[in-house]
Amino acid sequence: MKPLLRWLALVLLAAVALELFFVLRIALMAVVDPQSTSFQRSEIWAQLHSRGSLRWQQQWVPYAQISDHLKRAVIASEDDGFVNHEGVDWNAVEKAWERNARAEALAQARAAKAGKAAPAASPAQPQRVPKIRGGSTITQQLAKNLLLSGERTLLRKGQEFILTMALELFLSKQRILEIYLNNVEWGEGVFGAEAAAQHYYRKSAARLAPAEAARLAVMLPAPKRFEKTPGSAYLAGRTRTILARMGSAQLP
Repeated sequence: MKPLLRWLALVLLAAVALELFFVLRIALMAVVDPQSTSFQRSEIWAQLHSRGSLRWQQQWVPYAQISDHLKRAVIASEDDGFVNHEGVDWNAVEKAWERNARAEALAQARAAKAGKAAPAASPAQPQRVPKIRGGSTITQQLAKNLLLSGERTLLRKGQEFILTMALELFLSKQRILEIYLNNVEWGEGVFGAEAAAQHYYRKSAARLAPAEAARLAVMLPAPKRFEKTPGSAYLAGRTRTILARMGSAQLP
């Protein structure tokens, strides 16, 4: 029993040490720009593995050199309560759980109906899993992309929560948004506001017009897909919606 307890204690100690290491890195980000994120490193590995070469665009620019239109657009699209919450928007989380529960119940009902309608000898058809929508804030997204893997487990979600609290504790809202906008993915190998502005509009992030900023913000949930479908009707419609909301978005 004692060897098992010692082993468990070592595992717990290692987990605590790792979280402390992450927290210290976050505290340092108050004055030092992060060189890369966990998500970016995984993308580099994926590109080198699949293509044998690296396609990469990224250039850090200070907060003041990013268009306010883009800041407002991203807040309006991704996290309209950004300046008011403390890292987690519990109302958004509750709504996400409700949406996910409805989606799962609908999927189960369709599966049951399909099972009754199918002939007894027919092979069972695989059911499409409903897309689960989350309630992640900008701070949560930054915590996940900066330091964590892409796994979707309760353990990783717990880590995300701890790191989100650390980001809010050690960094200002403005600094959180600055780091987020300089590191978020906007296409294959396109990271950060400056790279996105140059890639899509051949101009600096400081000179983005409202409509251009809104379109970039709408791409964030699936930038690689939207990069390949620039004429998407959804992209155009959602851009108009975000453009209309930008005026009420609060900046830190």
